[in-house]
Amino acid sequence: MFRSTLRALPLALLLAVLAGCDDDTSTPVSPTPDPVTEAFSGSLNVNGGATHTFTSVAPGSMNATLTSLAPDSGAVLGFAIGSWNGSYCSHINAKDDATQLSVLYGTVTLSRAPLCVRVYDVGRLTDSVSYTITVIHP
Repeated sequence: MFRSTLRALPLALLLAVLAGCDDDTSTPVSPTPDPVTEAFSGSLNVNGGATHTFTSVAPGSMNATLTSLAPDSGAVLGFAIGSWNGSYCSHINAKDDATQLSVLYGTVTLSRAPLCVRVYDVGRLTDSVSYTITVIHP
């Protein structure tokens, strides 16, 4: 009887080990995409505004920088980021006293989100100004 118990012991241990194993049913983690950098340029007239659209590919942090203003680098204007509905830019974060190198920050919560960045005269321009905006987004 002792010998039959000894023979069954390795089999019992093997079954116990196998019973402790489980299929890994966890969802694989998608890699975070590299940030995308986009630049938008144009000319803003007195009492004017300009909107540029782009699309994020994943949720994450974003920022927009009013990289340059010329010929007047000290010009003050409105600067905003928001969501694009196909017709207009719904401002989520805005700065009505933006100058060169002003930065806006935001968080994208959806994949494939249509977004926008906008510059506009807040009544302080006396002549047209050329601008460049740099946007970094997921």
